[in-house]
Amino acid sequence: MSDHQVAHDLATSAGELLLELRGSGLKGSELKTAGDREAHVHLMAELARRAPDDGVLSEEGAADPTRLTMQRVWIVDPLDGTREYSEPPRDDWAVHVALCVDGVATVGAVALPGRGLTLSTGHPLPTLPPHTGRTRLAVSRTRPTAHAQLLADAFDGELVAMGSAGVKAMAVVLGDVEIYAHSGGQYEWDSAAPVAVAAAAGLHVSRLDGSPLVYNRENPYLPDLLICRPELAQTAIDICAGVAP
Repeated sequence: MSDHQVAHDLATSAGELLLELRGSGLKGSELKTAGDREAHVHLMAELARRAPDDGVLSEEGAADPTRLTMQRVWIVDPLDGTREYSEPPRDDWAVHVALCVDGVATVGAVALPGRGLTLSTGHPLPTLPPHTGRTRLAVSRTRPTAHAQLLADAFDGELVAMGSAGVKAMAVVLGDVEIYAHSGGQYEWDSAAPVAVAAAAGLHVSRLDGSPLVYNRENPYLPDLLICRPELAQTAIDICAGVAP
């Protein structure tokens, strides 16, 4: 079985588990805690079975320094958008499963269980044609970042609020928005799988200054992220740098 299929299967199965748990009667903080825990346990067991020689970094797991010496490291977010998950019937939450090779997110799957959809590098969507309408930007429904507002003003664009990081990134892949620019700080598990899927679909992925995204570092904090239509990338990077397009 290919790495792409493993990522797809694991993200999908963890999403199915989360949907079952969501229907169990748990609510609020109990549902959040159970969702994070159960999805993490499931993914760790499956990775131990299917990829026992690879390293693993999970949002819900203890950091294992041996991963820093490994070429292949799986980076997972068992439940991206815990708040949205705990607010049925919201569907803007996700499961991320990525494989990074030499620091590059090469394989990934993002499950959107509430929508019955898993997007992955094994079955990449075709590159969308250039967008001709008003530019739309995915932002947090509670804390849109300054860079997103800067880009919206420069493009005379529209801010579209939605939940988790994976949902925002997949909105670009699906053509629901054109840009996801985040500058509020994230971690590697927030973006590794979305970046792999977006890149496979022909989208631009980078830091806000255009530099490459590097994964499996000792400190998993990633300050910023840009996922967008390729024809908008250089203008977006210039705007974020304070340079007129």
